[in-house]
Amino acid sequence: MEALSQAYRALGDATRLRILRLVAQTPLNVSEIVSLVGIAQPTVSHHLGKLKAMRLLLEERQGVFTYYSLDLHPDDPRWPLIRVAIDDRTDGDGDLARLRDLLRQRDDRQALNERLLEPGQSFQLWSRALGRLLPRWDVADLGCGTGSLSVEIARWARSVLAIDRNPEVLVAARERAARDEARNVEFVAADLHDFSTRRRFDLVVASQSLHFLDDPPQVVRTARKLLKKGGRLLVLELLPHGEEWVRERLGHRYLGFDPVELAATLEAEGFASIITEILPSGSSPFRPFLLCAEVPE
Repeated sequence: MEALSQAYRALGDATRLRILRLVAQTPLNVSEIVSLVGIAQPTVSHHLGKLKAMRLLLEERQGVFTYYSLDLHPDDPRWPLIRVAIDDRTDGDGDLARLRDLLRQRDDRQALNERLLEPGQSFQLWSRALGRLLPRWDVADLGCGTGSLSVEIARWARSVLAIDRNPEVLVAARERAARDEARNVEFVAADLHDFSTRRRFDLVVASQSLHFLDDPPQVVRTARKLLKKGGRLLVLELLPHGEEWVRERLGHRYLGFDPVELAATLEAEGFASIITEILPSGSSPFRPFLLCAEVPE
């Protein structure tokens, strides 16, 4: 009875129950669990260690990743509590929505892999090869985060100025650039609302960064000032959605944008040749769209 009491106390942790609910749906690796629950990797690893010690998880090695799944028989006396967590379909934390998106991405990758039967075929390599055909532009990345897009752009750009107001994420961004030997990227901690520099750029990118900002039109104004005549702006954003949990969990200020209204904002700031493209989302509640605009010569 004492062992059962200790088990129930350990399972009283909400994060552990969230993890168990997720791995009951599909095997997940540590990185996937981190992305789903929004908690740092060391903390997730700590909870996984506790759950493994309780013999609740099955580990399976697949390539370089270890995947975890629920390993509990219905006859186990702990099953009633865990079943309550598994059967709870409320999603105040957004875990289940993110899991649906992750599973959709897995399906997309699997379908792509099944079409790529030639050894060595890689769309990532094709993307980089095509990037070498692009002009050697000077690029500004507004709201660069951990630098994944900045480093990819750096493979073909002459220079990249990557800007984010969060000094902590820029530490990870600089580490990523160092690992990839991207020496043509400069990371700057600054507020995009009032950022200024004497440099001018051929391309400014804002990839899902506007919804984090207090005043998106002001940042569009910043982008306009950074561009040369003939320069281009690329904005990747989300259509309006009702996922309120992203405000607290992810820090979103806006639940998406109306592409027509955002295009009107660009036009008001002097942009021309504005093109809008709605991108597919599959089963995800988040549907992205792309805006491309130019500064008149």
